[in-house]
Order: sequence, then C-alpha cells, then structure tokens
Amino acid sequence: MLKVDSEKCIGCGVCEDQCAFGAITVEDGCAVVGDTCTLCGSCVDACEAGALRIEEAESGRGTVDLSQWQGIWVFAEFRHGVVAPVTHELLGVGRRLADQRGVPLSAVLPGSGVRGECDALIAAGADTVYLVDDPALARYREDVYGRVLEDLIRCYRPEVVLAGATAIGRSVIPQVATRLGAGLTADCTGLDIRPEDGTLLQTRPAFGGNIMATIECPDTRPQMATVRPKVMAPLEPDPARTGQVVEVEIDAGLLESRVEVLETVVSEAEQVNIQEVEVLVAGGRGVEGEKGFALIRELAEELGGAVAASRAAVDSGWISYPHQVGQTGKTVCPKLYIACGISGAVQHAVGMQSAEVVVAINRDADAPIFDIATYGLVGDLFEVVPLLAKKIQERKK
Repeated sequence: MLKVDSEKCIGCGVCEDQCAFGAITVEDGCAVVGDTCTLCGSCVDACEAGALRIEEAESGRGTVDLSQWQGIWVFAEFRHGVVAPVTHELLGVGRRLADQRGVPLSAVLPGSGVRGECDALIAAGADTVYLVDDPALARYREDVYGRVLEDLIRCYRPEVVLAGATAIGRSVIPQVATRLGAGLTADCTGLDIRPEDGTLLQTRPAFGGNIMATIECPDTRPQMATVRPKVMAPLEPDPARTGQVVEVEIDAGLLESRVEVLETVVSEAEQVNIQEVEVLVAGGRGVEGEKGFALIRELAEELGGAVAASRAAVDSGWISYPHQVGQTGKTVCPKLYIACGISGAVQHAVGMQSAEVVVAINRDADAPIFDIATYGLVGDLFEVVPLLAKKIQERKK
C-alpha cells in the first residue's frame, strides 16, 4: 500500500499532478491517497521530499472478519446481445456451492437494456439478480465494469465471486481482485467447498498441465476464480423458480471512462465457435499439413460438425487459433469428438476429456489418446478418414 509520511510531506502537489489515476489529493497541506491508487510508483519517484513510500501489504491473516462475507456470486457476462453460455454453467456449479454453504446464489448483470435477462438467470439457479442497467454499460469498457463490480462487492460482501475465463472475464476480474486485495485463481476446471471452514477449493492445471493443483485463499475475501467455458454443466432451466431482482443505482462517477469505444465488430475468426457444436473432428501433428486438414474438414461436414485442432497443428500454421483445443486453447464438450493424428498429451486432453464419446484414430497403438478414447482405431488416418466419410455418405443415402 502507498504510505504518506505527514512529517515529511510539504504539500507541494507534485504527487497529485503526477498521478494519472487521480488517486492523490492534497488536503490541509498533506497528500491523501484514495482508493483508485494502483501502486504504480510514479508519485514516489516524483516526491523530492521523500514523503511517499510503497509498503508490502501484510498477509492479512486474522485481520478479515470472514463471517461478514456471505453468499456466492456469478458475474453474468452479456455480449453480442445475449448472456454468455458460460454464465449458465457457472450458475450450475454456483448452485451446488451455495447449497453446500447454506447461502444464497446471486448473479450480477451489468449492461444496457438487459432487464429481460433476469428471469432466465433465476431459472438457471440464481436466487437474486443484481441488475445494473445503464446506457453507459452498453459497450464493455474494462475500467467501468471493474469499478461497478468492485463497488457492488464492497457493498454486499459475497464470500465467493465466479466469472468465466473469457476475454472479458480474464480482463476485468484480475483488476477487481487487485483492487480488493483478494485472491484469484484463473482458468479453473474444478470447484468445491471445504465444509469445516467454507474455503473454496479451486482446481486448475499447473506446470504446463502436467499436474492438477488445488488452490486456497483462506484468509481473504472474496475468494475469486475464473472458470473455463464448457467445463461445468449448466442446470436444466426451471421456469417455475422465483427469485429477487435488485435494481442497483451506480454513482455517475464510477461510469466515467478514459476509454472511448469507436466501433465493435465480430471478426470472422469468432464465427468459428467450436465450443457450441455437438460434433468435432480434430487434427493433430499426424495430419501432416493443410492437405490433411482437407480430409478432416470433409469428415466434419459429413457429420454436420466443425473442425478442431491440437496446439501442434496450430503452431505449425495448418489451421488458425480459434480451432485450438487444450490448455492453451478452448475447452469443449461435444457429444462426439474424433481425434485424428493426436497423441493425447495431457495439455490437449484437459480441453476435450469431457466429450460424451471420443473416437481416436492414430497409427501409434501406444498413444495416450487411446487411454481416454471410447473407441480407438489404430491405423493411418489418410486411409481411415476417407473410409469413414464414404461410409457416412452411404448411410445418408
């Protein structure tokens, strides 16, 4: 934290002028630090009197009254006119965690013209929806969304805050966690509650995906985590569920931004959403190039599915990143996943092992992919894939 030595401070105002975040003001001849301080250190360097210093925050052990923080919160991400599917997945796991703790489950819904989404969130498991509906939130701006979420957390004090590990979730949640001094675990694949003390057990791949680590934040609140899409299962919507909608009025100052969004466009790459299709045909290093992916694409078209890939194939330039499955790509959960020429390293497996049926095609009978496959075909994919496509065509006729 930033400390001011009142005996050394001469009230010159240099630090106030230097602060790009408006976090320092001079009051009664002494510098005062506000909540918007980011600890960038520019004021410390500029202070000739040596009145400013940054101190490491103490661990906080025993300083937070944990009993004052209750409830499970889900950040409801609204983009491109709809609530992101990962929100419903988080409400599914959030409902289980809330029931374990005996506390309510709430969704925080910021946006403009989003009032109509509240009933769907309650049907998906939420007891309460905190609605922040304001034209200033029509377009996502990290600084505004971060301040709004921070303000709500400070006011209502939830013990757990969950968000999707999406582009938006990964940008806004770390900012909020930093401002709150809270612990954050990114890209979780498993969540649970320790019954004796209510600690959130956050599981995620570590050391390049070679192990699964369970992380705790027992001494600070809220406990915050981002969760990879398609890892958690949403609940079956229950239109009969009832809940409370709390309309939140946000101070106008929190809605001011240094960012001006000129235009929002959806790139062609974003149209390839491998997380929302029921059939995926994936190619790996064994596909050997773009010509091999032509066979993969033909089989995917016959099955009415989409093309996916391992990191090795993407790194080789045979296919673009939006198709990548795995720890550094996307997590998918299709009804059918056909892995062609993919060895099945743990980094890839963590992204597709939740598929209902996995079919592996590989010439190496000892490939790890066969350990998680429902069905395995040992053979040359350049022979097997065309035969599969031909058989499917025959069945269609």
